[in-house]
Amino acid sequence: MKSRLVLSLALLGFFFSPAWAEDFEAGVHYEVLPIPVDTAAPGKIEVVEVFSYGCGGCFAFDAILESWRANQQSDVLFRRVPAMVREDWRIFAQAFYTAEVLGVQDKMHGALFDAIHIRKRDLRDPMALALVFKESAGISEDEFVRVLNSFGVRSKTMQADAQGRMYRVTGVPTLIVDGKYRVYGGMLEGSNVRVLSVADFLIDKIRKGTAGG
Repeated sequence: MKSRLVLSLALLGFFFSPAWAEDFEAGVHYEVLPIPVDTAAPGKIEVVEVFSYGCGGCFAFDAILESWRANQQSDVLFRRVPAMVREDWRIFAQAFYTAEVLGVQDKMHGALFDAIHIRKRDLRDPMALALVFKESAGISEDEFVRVLNSFGVRSKTMQADAQGRMYRVTGVPTLIVDGKYRVYGGMLEGSNVRVLSVADFLIDKIRKGTAGG
């Protein structure tokens, strides 16, 4: 994990240097949402990652995204929304909100990615998920199951599904910038670094008040 983070930092420094700055075009490098989506904190520039723990591309993106996130200015609000573009990913969305409700997101975010993509564990079974929560955050099986099946977690999961539809997400990882712009690797030859370059471009445009279509 440490080596992956060091590499991500090196890539960020290399690609985000002024020599690599470029202009990006709507419809070519990013898409303008036909109907803007309300953001969580008016006055902030919101960046939403739509992702799933079941997505290998999201796992590969995570370390570099965290490095990028750590270097943002205070006017940028970052948050995650779990995707349900596949029905068997719904359980991972529930796990995301279970960790949030239990206050163990910091412990569980990387642990869930690693369990699926490094340790090759099938976490679509709630009991398999419960074991990872116990190993990584000390959450008992009973407490995990109670929260996983709670009304609050079910409601958050349904809201995330609805939000993903409003964002018109068809694949992940996808970034939504300020509720108006959608950026995903499919438009950028699959380059995670270029996804973040486009996000920086849009953030700068929004700061300057020049972000149009």
